[in-house]
Amino acid sequence: MSGLEEDLAAARAQAQGASSVVLVEGHSDREAVLAMADRHGRDLAAEGVVVAAMGGVTNTGHFAEALGPHGLGLPLSGLYDAAERGDVHRGLLQAGLAGKCSRTGLAARGFHECDADLEDELIRAVGTQRLLELVQAEGEGRGFATFRRQPAQRDRPLHACLHRFIGTRSGRKIRYGRLLVEALGPNPAPEPLEALLHGLGTRVRNADV
Repeated sequence: MSGLEEDLAAARAQAQGASSVVLVEGHSDREAVLAMADRHGRDLAAEGVVVAAMGGVTNTGHFAEALGPHGLGLPLSGLYDAAERGDVHRGLLQAGLAGKCSRTGLAARGFHECDADLEDELIRAVGTQRLLELVQAEGEGRGFATFRRQPAQRDRPLHACLHRFIGTRSGRKIRYGRLLVEALGPNPAPEPLEALLHGLGTRVRNADV
């Protein structure tokens, strides 16, 4: 069994009896969504909402087919990067979910677009200074300073360096998915995350009627 087949089998098993499924590209996005739910005092598992990490946006069609109208018949929503709009649209069409290939068209389907990616949205919302403090608190200040001295990073803006540093290791990226949401404090959360959670609330209420 391939890695994709294993991931699909796990997602199907987890989604049995669920009320809806959120599709995200990877585990860092999943952690951010769960942390955002915590920020709103919500327990998505208790609401019957499954957040499935697809292991890449090109798997959207496979997950949507398995869990959507051709599979378990569950309502689907999700997050995606702006550059991946076409991949997401094709995947949803493959699963029988028609709609316009536009930011508003996909949002109407419950799929919300991040301007670059979710980490970029969160870094802008948190602010680079707060993120530097967070990196220091995580004991990675010296590591980031060394990283920024690399030739490829020296002339890049601080925001871009922080974004790249977070993504250099899988485990680090997953960890910061939650830490960035928790670091928001009173700052407004990124609109795609807020819109996703709001839509999930609507879907859960409708399912309970």
